[in-house]
Amino acid sequence: MKHSIRMIMIMFLCASIFFIFGCTNEGEKQESKKTEDKQTVQLTISAAASLQDALTEIQKKYEKEHENIKITFNFGSSGALKQQIEQGAPVDLFFSAAENKFRPLVDKGLINKEESKNLLGNEIVLIVPKDKADTVKGFQSLADSGIKQFALGNPETTPAGQYGQQTLTKLNLWPKVKEKVVYTKDVRQVLSYVEANTVDAGIVFKTDAQISDKVKIVDIADANMHDPIIYPVGIIKDTKHKKEAADFYQYLQTEDSFQIFEKFGFKILK
Repeated sequence: MKHSIRMIMIMFLCASIFFIFGCTNEGEKQESKKTEDKQTVQLTISAAASLQDALTEIQKKYEKEHENIKITFNFGSSGALKQQIEQGAPVDLFFSAAENKFRPLVDKGLINKEESKNLLGNEIVLIVPKDKADTVKGFQSLADSGIKQFALGNPETTPAGQYGQQTLTKLNLWPKVKEKVVYTKDVRQVLSYVEANTVDAGIVFKTDAQISDKVKIVDIADANMHDPIIYPVGIIKDTKHKKEAADFYQYLQTEDSFQIFEKFGFKILK
């Protein structure tokens, strides 16, 4: 009898230990799953240099609302960013400052047309250092002998440079002023050259000029002087974070984002 009771107690003890261990193991599994669900996802966005200030502000707002998402930006000239994506750079979204630097990626199947949108517009302006505002009156002044150099983004890779060259060509100025051009890698470098008084003037997007108190806009190119300025954005087809990339892509089209873009001078293309 005592032997039977002892056996029952041992069996009960073993069952209790097994139950406790099982519950603990299940709890650890559930905790592990929660940790996986909250794992930080890093999105990489390649974007035109002119979008830097607006996107940085949007990023801060978005990350506050999505604690498990961290956004890294790769800002530069749209043409250079396009080439990086074509060469396999690990990018989740591309935000270009020109259609002709974006559509080839759609044509090659690197971006699905259904997951892209023409989102923003802009203007091309001529800027000068504030203390030279009296010497440069407009685009025509670039041909004056007193103007030695002006900065322009490389038209091959930089949309602002492309639109700027088109404007000068339409105004019959390009043959007269092309020897004065100091080419830059992107539109923000043009802005920095003008701010530093390294050149007499520069051609940038209006949104770039508006962020600086060291330069003055002296002329604005008419829309018919250049190709339409359109900023397309799209999800890279091979992104490893499709769900998160799609969510941020949609967030860029919300009223909250539109307000920020408009604050920095962009036009919303609806």
